[in-house]
Amino acid sequence: MIVALCTTSLLCQNQPPIPAPTTPLPPGSSPQAKASDVDSVEHLVAALYDVISGPAGTRDWNRFRSLFYPGAHLIPTRREQDGKITARMLSADEYIQRAQAIFEKEGFFERSVANRTEIWDHIAHVWSTYESRHAQSEKPFARGINSIQLFHDGARWWVVNVYWEAEDQTHALPKKYVK
Repeated sequence: MIVALCTTSLLCQNQPPIPAPTTPLPPGSSPQAKASDVDSVEHLVAALYDVISGPAGTRDWNRFRSLFYPGAHLIPTRREQDGKITARMLSADEYIQRAQAIFEKEGFFERSVANRTEIWDHIAHVWSTYESRHAQSEKPFARGINSIQLFHDGARWWVVNVYWEAEDQTHALPKKYVK
């Protein structure tokens, strides 16, 4: 028992300091959203898919930014060739930096196939199965799950996180998520 207490004490003493929490930016620091984009969970999710979808060309990045609460994250995951799963934390602006050049060169259309939504008070979670295409009439080149967390501040809905994973050859979407 004493050895366990001493070991625990030593482990606690050697922990790196916990960083101070960052202060979130006030909601006014985001571009003004269209009221019809943020008045319901369904409209916000539809706007999220709509703003990134379209033929090759520029997207309305201010509309995109207006959907996200300051400090929100977009979190893509991927399976590396060695099988290791990784996640990358991106701000809305970091996502734009990565996606803008791709979207300008080729079409990208992403749509929801099925949503499972849970709402309680000021929080919501949408488990959204998606399909991605380069043209609306093509077969999907990717499918996966977007896990979308939302927050209502009393006036509107905000995206707090979008966390996603695409299916791959060894990990197909379960049928229950494509209904």
